[in-house]
Amino acid sequence: MKLSRIAKIGAIGAVAALALTACAANETGGGANVDPSAPAGLSGELAGAGASSQEVAVQAWTAGFQGANPDVTINYDPAGSGAGRESFQAGAVAFAGSDRPFTIEEIEAGAFDGCVADTDIIELPTYISPIAVIFNVEGVTELNLDPATIAGLFSGTIAKWNDPAIAALNEGVTLPDLAVTPVHRADDSGTTENFTDYLFATAPDVWTFEPDGVWPLSSGEAAQGTSGVVSAVQGGNGTVGYADASRAAEQGLATAAVQVGDEFVTYSPEAAAAIVDESPFEEGRTEGDLAIALDRTSEAAGVYPIVLISYMIACQEYTDPGTATLVKGFLEYVASPEGQETAAASAGNAPISEALTEKVNAAIDLIVTE
Repeated sequence: MKLSRIAKIGAIGAVAALALTACAANETGGGANVDPSAPAGLSGELAGAGASSQEVAVQAWTAGFQGANPDVTINYDPAGSGAGRESFQAGAVAFAGSDRPFTIEEIEAGAFDGCVADTDIIELPTYISPIAVIFNVEGVTELNLDPATIAGLFSGTIAKWNDPAIAALNEGVTLPDLAVTPVHRADDSGTTENFTDYLFATAPDVWTFEPDGVWPLSSGEAAQGTSGVVSAVQGGNGTVGYADASRAAEQGLATAAVQVGDEFVTYSPEAAAAIVDESPFEEGRTEGDLAIALDRTSEAAGVYPIVLISYMIACQEYTDPGTATLVKGFLEYVASPEGQETAAASAGNAPISEALTEKVNAAIDLIVTE
């Protein structure tokens, strides 16, 4: 997964443009939003890029961290998980946010220009959020959907909202004779990869495409980023999409309850955290690489299986020790109980559990600052 020289120049140029405009959270500055738990006394500039799903959380973390460190400027470009990983690999940003970790094959094949040669990267599951199945059908505010029906809506095998498969799950709901317009991400997206992973795991007879960050079908409507999908669904009639649940809630969009075992589960931070606790870490990873293998087919009570874990990705050892100090301080705040609560209050995500926090902190401690 080595980047070409042109790709590297493009990624670096994008971040250079980003540096001209600080993210909104930077403007809080000074004595506002001071969190006494945040590491203090640091200075410098820090650039990150990646997942749009955790944009609101990153803004909250940035405000809390900069409140304690007014001489630090943090810029985060929510360009999407794929763009974030590419920019991090090119050394154009110091950290990436990604709705999936690098695969082992990608790590083994690629050099990370901002990291000391042959050093490991760390991948921290610090943002947990359900992915909501959002829809806009005039006169319909609630729906129950099972995995096969969700897969049918997005694959095109279910073309009308009054299809018998939907009606059978929603007795008493008046469903219109209205065309289904599925909305998907136009960019390489970790949210897409998580969503297609759920479809492939739970409805393989209907959804036959391997999980991927790039949407596999040309049908439907494509939209850029989380905000683009939310806007497209909101602006249509008969639309259905998938998006980080916190962003869907902000816009008041209707969301579907998803069948898990014999019950229909509505998304919540608690249900999202429950599926993470039910899932193991991936095998074959290094000490600081905390990739989680989500169990999408779990039928445990109260779990919501359409979940994304967004990772903070950093070098274990940076070519610039000053960058290492800033990244380590920022990530310590991100993983702290206070940082997690701050993000949850702003973004509606699920704070990571105490057991996972311990493992994340041990990984952050691996970052070399001397």
